Amino acid sequence: MEKVKLMTDSGSDISYENEARYGIQVVPFKIALSDVSYISRVDFDNDRFYRMMEESDSIPVTSQITPFEFAEIFEEHYSSGYTDVINVSINSAGSATHENSLLGAQDFFNAHPRAQDRFFIHNIDSSTYSGCYGFAVVEAAKMLEAGHSAVSVVRYIKDWCENVSAFFVPYTLKYASRSGRIPGIAAHMGNALGIKPIMRLCRHEISTAGKVLSEKQIIPELIKRTVCEIEAGSPYCVIYGSDPSLRDEVAAAAAKCLGYAPADSYQIGAAVAANAGPKVAGISYRMKKNR
Repeated sequence: MEKVKLMTDSGSDISYENEARYGIQVVPFKIALSDVSYISRVDFDNDRFYRMMEESDSIPVTSQITPFEFAEIFEEHYSSGYTDVINVSINSAGSATHENSLLGAQDFFNAHPRAQDRFFIHNIDSSTYSGCYGFAVVEAAKMLEAGHSAVSVVRYIKDWCENVSAFFVPYTLKYASRSGRIPGIAAHMGNALGIKPIMRLCRHEISTAGKVLSEKQIIPELIKRTVCEIEAGSPYCVIYGSDPSLRDEVAAAAAKCLGYAPADSYQIGAAVAANAGPKVAGISYRMKKNR
């Protein structure tokens, strides 16, 4: 009989409530700020981290999760009698964490060759960030609770991550431009002219999809672009940061245009805020099949 452990990293921005409710293991990233190292979700919550960012002149730096850490985690679950571990990692285009999970699995099996036929590690590259894969992990946990097999859950997660996309806007480009996560031309344009770039996240890549000239245009533009691309009737999520009122505004505007409410909302944590800044608004959604 299968005994499956579902795990991900803190870049998924899964809430503490869902982490506890479904027994999801969220492996935290380490964050350095002003020459001090912290563990996300342990040494601070999101609101505290936003304040730390505002009070510091430094740009936060995120450390990848190491192969050694993964090997230790796999060892723990193997010793606890799990037959399968499903691990969903942050976008491999922006972090070596997924590659390290593969190396960690290799190290584990080198140390435990007899585990090859009775312990299965499913390492999945989400190819994305935040609730774009956090939502899939939570849905996967619900599937496991309902009795679905590890194979069917892995299939669902891979399919979702292959077809999920997001539009988002960072309200300040200070962090994005210096971290390199946002294309340089977009950051330069915004910083110089006060223009807000509409960013698109899809299949590993972050690109500039358009721009708005004022903050009042941000949410209508996010909704308009989402309506054009979303698979009809499929779930979508709101992504937000330090300003919860943006979550509510995006949710209300999207529900009005799409005819149904978002499936969930995800507040960006340290791993994402370090690169996008504390204040963002966005929507993640499943793309139409012809995209």
